[in-house]
Amino acid sequence: MDTIFQLAGFGDTLLRYIIPFLFVLTVVVFFHELGHFLVARWCGVAVKTFSIGFGPEIFGFTDRKGTRWRLSWIPLGGYVKFIDDENVASAGGRKAFEQLPPEQKARSFQGKSLAQRAAIVAAGPLANFLLAIAIFTAIFTLFGERTTDAKVDVVNPGSAAERAGFLSGDRIISIDGEAIVNFGQMQRLVGTSPDRPLVFVVERGGKTIEITATPERKEITDRFGNTVRLGLLGIQRNASPDDWTLKRHDPFTAFVMAVKETYFVISRSLAYLYDVIVGREAADQLGGPIRIAQVSGQVATAGFIALLNLAAIISVSIGLINLFPIPMLDGGHLLFYGIEAIRGRPLSEYTQEIGFRIGLAFVLMLMVFATWNDLIHLKFL
Repeated sequence: MDTIFQLAGFGDTLLRYIIPFLFVLTVVVFFHELGHFLVARWCGVAVKTFSIGFGPEIFGFTDRKGTRWRLSWIPLGGYVKFIDDENVASAGGRKAFEQLPPEQKARSFQGKSLAQRAAIVAAGPLANFLLAIAIFTAIFTLFGERTTDAKVDVVNPGSAAERAGFLSGDRIISIDGEAIVNFGQMQRLVGTSPDRPLVFVVERGGKTIEITATPERKEITDRFGNTVRLGLLGIQRNASPDDWTLKRHDPFTAFVMAVKETYFVISRSLAYLYDVIVGREAADQLGGPIRIAQVSGQVATAGFIALLNLAAIISVSIGLINLFPIPMLDGGHLLFYGIEAIRGRPLSEYTQEIGFRIGLAFVLMLMVFATWNDLIHLKFL
């Protein structure tokens, strides 16, 4: 009987967490590597392997150009391996390049121009951003957004809003010069601006006034039990069903909104990292694969559209992280190419090897730190 319950528990975990996690990560990784692959093929580079995941192959096939497409057992990333790569990290030494026959050197990654190599490397993160824009555009076009006016119905006693002078019935028109079209937009701007004075233009009694208020940094618990720190003013919207509208946008408008949404995710991610560096924010919000799996399972309960939205956000994050100038990441390769462009010749293999080792150590430490945060977050430690 215990075995039956254990199997039932595993089945529940599989459906709630593992499958949504694999869906999100596979989509994001596939498009990242597809970016590298397509630009490499366009530049005439021969690709040996296109892999989703690492380790032993589960299944795969070889296309007519000799590329092995494979799905591997460890689903924490992927890689595109060129004919002159020594390993799956795309580390290609001159020795491997020199050993190639002349006809293959012309089709190798190292045999291409600096601009072509940089384009191939940058294509992965760019593909992540384009994927996010495509997902957001589809959501805004096909499913729309459910919104209500940015009206203040309740001002909580003792809140930042009360101290600033907000009154019930106020309608928020803009924040720091940005037009506010709905309550959700206002919540997001306030939530991502804790301890920062904001200038609100408010409509009150047919007139407009300015109110400066500073959202308070507070911990709140979402409906899944996760604790997050946000900026709060202390105002509420008690909208009736008739106050809500569902608006679907034309493709062009949806595309513009998607670009803005992608930019918002990038800017807020960078702002959070900056706040961590200067000590204004704790680093405990940084999560790894365990947290992604947990959030994927939680979001999946809200529906497939919510899971797609999460995939878009994670795609932006993966693209952004890969652009950091850290050896082992795409941004590290681009950094080396920038130095090569300035010097007129590449760095020595020894210098690049040292850089890759430092980058690997940094990435491993970051993964350990993120996993530690995940375990603490899940109360395993």
